Amino acid sequence: MAMSRFTDPNFLKADQYKDSSNLDARVELHKRFSTNPYGWLTWVFDRLLTLPDNAKILELGCGPAYLWKENASRIPAGWDITLSDLSPGMLDAAWRNLVVTGRAFRFKEIDAQEIPFEDETFDAVIANHMLYHIPDRAKAFAEIQRVLKTGGRFFATTVGANHMQEMNTWLDAVGGGKYVSKVVHGFLLENGMEQLKPFFSQVTVTRYEDNLRVTEVEPLVAYIRSAVAASDLKMERLEALKLEWQSTLKQKGEIFISKDSGLFEAIK
Repeated sequence: MAMSRFTDPNFLKADQYKDSSNLDARVELHKRFSTNPYGWLTWVFDRLLTLPDNAKILELGCGPAYLWKENASRIPAGWDITLSDLSPGMLDAAWRNLVVTGRAFRFKEIDAQEIPFEDETFDAVIANHMLYHIPDRAKAFAEIQRVLKTGGRFFATTVGANHMQEMNTWLDAVGGGKYVSKVVHGFLLENGMEQLKPFFSQVTVTRYEDNLRVTEVEPLVAYIRSAVAASDLKMERLEALKLEWQSTLKQKGEIFISKDSGLFEAIK
């Protein structure tokens, strides 16, 4: 079943996330056309700034380290930061994005289901938009809870069930049913709380208000090409979509895509 690919570590490492190009194309759409001017990464980082000045922090599935690149000037000097990912290609992109900041980060290849650190090591663990890729989330949560200090905090971002629903409809059409947008349903704003509660003493969820108002066709095409394997792509359907989008732009001046993202904060 196609869905399992997106929780298959080998597929994620060797294909979808072998480097940061697929993710970059998707992030670009959000960067250019999001309606909330504050910025998602700025908003997420605001939550982290409540941590102690000398916090030890671990990020799981850091990807190209957008969070740190975007907020480089705001990182407290005393923070000790370890960035980890399953994919060496992503860690390479993270290193390249951060080497220019002149700050010391540690980089480590880590599977969130087996975190190679002692108990009670970190003040905070971060997992941004990645928990739905983990085959055994309960195992990962137990590991996160273990490496957190008592009173330490786990920050986990994800999306809601209706996030990007218009885009998901297009992806399912163009991917001939092979692209399964349901991958994220394993860990949503709607069901994450019940998954986290057995492991943490206190869990809160906060939503970030945002949508997309897209005014060009090309970035939508780039997004779709980044999410659907070339062998699954139905070109005639993509061409039909392009015409549909052009017509919407002529009529309305924009293509609207709904977003629903947010953050769980859990305390050990």
